[in-house]
Amino acid sequence: MLKLLYYCKPGYKLPFQISNKDMRTAVLLLALVAVLYAKVFKMETYNTGSNMARLIKKGLYQDYLRKMNQLRSRHEVLATGSQPIIDYFDDSYLINITVGTPPQQVTVILDTGSSNLWVIDAACRSKVCDGYPESGYTKHKFDTTASSTFVKEKTEFFIDYSPGYCSGYQGKDTITFGGLTVQVQEFGVANMLAEVYGYQQMDGIFGLGWPALAVNKVIPPMQNVLSQLDAPLFTIWLDRKLDIDMGGAAGLITYGALDAVNCDSTVNYVPLSAETYWQFKIQAFSIGTYTESKSEDVMSDTGTVWIRTPNDVINNIVKQTGAKFDWINEMYTVNCSTMYSQPDLIWTINNVQYKVPSVEYILDLGLGKGKCALTLYGLNNGGFGPTWVFGDTWIRTYCNVYDIGNQQIGFAKAFHSGLPSDSPMSSI
Repeated sequence: MLKLLYYCKPGYKLPFQISNKDMRTAVLLLALVAVLYAKVFKMETYNTGSNMARLIKKGLYQDYLRKMNQLRSRHEVLATGSQPIIDYFDDSYLINITVGTPPQQVTVILDTGSSNLWVIDAACRSKVCDGYPESGYTKHKFDTTASSTFVKEKTEFFIDYSPGYCSGYQGKDTITFGGLTVQVQEFGVANMLAEVYGYQQMDGIFGLGWPALAVNKVIPPMQNVLSQLDAPLFTIWLDRKLDIDMGGAAGLITYGALDAVNCDSTVNYVPLSAETYWQFKIQAFSIGTYTESKSEDVMSDTGTVWIRTPNDVINNIVKQTGAKFDWINEMYTVNCSTMYSQPDLIWTINNVQYKVPSVEYILDLGLGKGKCALTLYGLNNGGFGPTWVFGDTWIRTYCNVYDIGNQQIGFAKAFHSGLPSDSPMSSI
């Protein structure tokens, strides 16, 4: 393709003259090229169903809790009088990608709270790498020897997520996702996994965070496809379901544009407070008669299922909802009959109020005795990272627009068929 324009610094003079007619022709041609080459790509996300609900139904949840409590990160400081909440990687949202030549399909967790891509090595024969029988899922592992384009690197990788670690070696190969292709993408090939992953219906993690967060300074896949898009952003819409059955299409990720079908056209943006996580500031929080007016950092994280709050906040949410702590299943519960009548969770962000209704933050996991889970938990951050984490409970209520080009994040009301449509967002 001919280079039609030169990049010019202020005060720089072109070494030739361009007539107005030639300039108009060049602009029209560039507009045509933009239409032809810049694109918008969409792909469905899939939901695994609730891992908690499956294990509770099979009578295996207590054993799972014992194992997971042994793997809790040492830096997590729990609220006085509470027990650990196993929220991570419950009902995960997944996408299908391909790796290698010829392409091998794997199913990976969509995670805006991390920045690395990793898949499971086919050479790993452990029970965790294969997937535990109680997960109901046989993992799809990446066979590096079957890809003619795979290059193994000397670098090892290790990532410690809150529920457990993964480790292995680093390599590079061709990947595709949602119609997009990266010819040379660096990623992790995991041959050691913490037990938690044996219970999950997944073959790896697809990080959508910022490059500064990436282990080994790898360029995340999203940054590698920005030049292929109409706009340097992506939008995530997660469907809301009252039934927590396993599997099925459960959302949409749109690369390069807003989702005009599933999201309201009104998008309110807030600047990022850091370019590591998708992190921003909240001004206030309230529920019922309780209000906290404090500027705090929060992150939008598709890899977290519930909402993490500061410990003092969860104590007040418990008071306002009448929740009780279930010491056996290690979670807060309320009566299922209150699913539609509990007070809204209300956050003020950039002078706009956002409401999450109780039908979204109360979940029936099949605990029995009329008890439903409160999908919030309190946890200190130890002085590091965001104070709040907005997981899928938040993202199902609001489409999240991750605007890389303008270093901001936007929120728009999410549409869901067959469920209440009253607007949860208002200016103040």
